[in-house]
Amino acid sequence: MELSDLYSERILDLAGNAVSPARLDHPDASARKVSRVCGSSIEVDLIMRDGVISGYGHDISACALGQTSAAVVAREIVGTPVTEFLAVRTAMHDMLKAGGPPPTGKWDDLKYLQPVRDYPNRHVSTLLVFDAVAAALAEVESKQAVAAGR
Repeated sequence: MELSDLYSERILDLAGNAVSPARLDHPDASARKVSRVCGSSIEVDLIMRDGVISGYGHDISACALGQTSAAVVAREIVGTPVTEFLAVRTAMHDMLKAGGPPPTGKWDDLKYLQPVRDYPNRHVSTLLVFDAVAAALAEVESKQAVAAGR
């Protein structure tokens, strides 16, 4: 498979027609992740309510693979319980690094990124949004622990 084969019509469609959610004015947490391999970057903002992601914004500078992941996340993340999002993140890591199946349900469009598994140098940019959201979720958890006096 050629590297250009990664950029299927569906990936280019998802990346090219993505709605880019604006950064949030008063997020509960923010995180920035950068791929040292290719320079892709993303900054995410989250608002959390009762274990559910209720607000999301991002600013991204990435290749079509990173943009595709971010587009699906931006489209589906609001209203998602934290545990579900973390399971999707694990499924994406497993899909790319261990040959696992792609996420399903509302996350089904992530299956178009399966061919990336054959290009380890593209894994980081594809997973960037998931790792940034996980870092923001960890920040929320840390703030909650401090507020609770733990």
